[in-house]
Amino acid sequence: MAPSALSLLTATFVERRARARAVALYGATAGIGASLGLVIGGALADWVSWRAGFFMNVPVGTAMILLAPRFIPESTRSRGRFDLTGALSATAGVGALVYGIIHSAGSGWHTAATVIPILSGVVLLAVLVLAEIRAAEPVMPLRLFASRIRTGAYVARMLYLGAMIGFFFYSTQYLQGVLGFSAFDAGVAFFPMTVVNFAVAMTIPRLTARLGHAVPLTAGVLLTLSGMAWLAQVQVTSSYWTAVALPMVLIGAGQGLAFAPLTSAGIAGVGTSDAGAASGLVNTFHQLGMALGLSVLVAVAANSGYGLTTAAALTAHVHTALTAGTVLLGACLLAVLGLIRPAHPRNRRALPAGAHLDGCAAVEPASAMTSA
Repeated sequence: MAPSALSLLTATFVERRARARAVALYGATAGIGASLGLVIGGALADWVSWRAGFFMNVPVGTAMILLAPRFIPESTRSRGRFDLTGALSATAGVGALVYGIIHSAGSGWHTAATVIPILSGVVLLAVLVLAEIRAAEPVMPLRLFASRIRTGAYVARMLYLGAMIGFFFYSTQYLQGVLGFSAFDAGVAFFPMTVVNFAVAMTIPRLTARLGHAVPLTAGVLLTLSGMAWLAQVQVTSSYWTAVALPMVLIGAGQGLAFAPLTSAGIAGVGTSDAGAASGLVNTFHQLGMALGLSVLVAVAANSGYGLTTAAALTAHVHTALTAGTVLLGACLLAVLGLIRPAHPRNRRALPAGAHLDGCAAVEPASAMTSA
């Protein structure tokens, strides 16, 4: 669903400003959906059952099935061959890596149960690369990584989402396990981030029209990094308003600034035939960042808090995990500055031949990107 949605945006909104606004709304909705999901899930867990949250997909999915054919125009269809080797090696490789990293939290890094899955994951991902080189219609066209801008966007998105999933996961634990919030109250506690995120995201079309994509993206990652570093300093006796809510404002503002430019950079410069594949890679690295990021943060945090009381140990876990999340955001900032930022309009030599500028990212004329 996720890559299809982004592909449909590129196919439906062909005018540059309209597409910029659509991508901004796409990013804002993703951030708001995550926050509202915490509130709704918390309410259902408190008032009904934790199982009730899994039924939310039923009315939402039903509504989409009924409304999509009515409001979304059908895209052009084409015949093709399914890249089974690429799909299986990608899925199994990432799954093995995640399993091995998470398993290390309980058994250590030197046990066979940790080493074998991680090595298997590396081998399977190498098989993926070899398969994509030879495949006539690869599930992940390697030519999409030829652009420094797109490669930077994929890497930065993976690192950014790795940090953000840790923020959601460990902040919720701190709110409930240390500050004593109920599941519903913990969901509501994310509102400072949600409101600021949406408000800032709505300004992105105007900001990128004046400043390009590089400045808002860099500022967004910096704000998120600052908020994460601040939140990582929580203590058992900390106040929600000063130790959690205020850092959330910075994180929400950063997310609102960063998501749309990251998305635009991830589909920059693609031709008609690769629009769907590029959209797929944006969302692949989105999910990959969350899966690998959380597994790494869990493994890192598992070694903290020994010998402390329950609340103190949980606070130590949160501090360690969010500090590691801050490091991920620092690496994300380096990816933005080293790979995406150099394509700012002042550095026209960084642009691919035949492309023109849309903010910081080089893109083909909008009319060319019309296929999902």
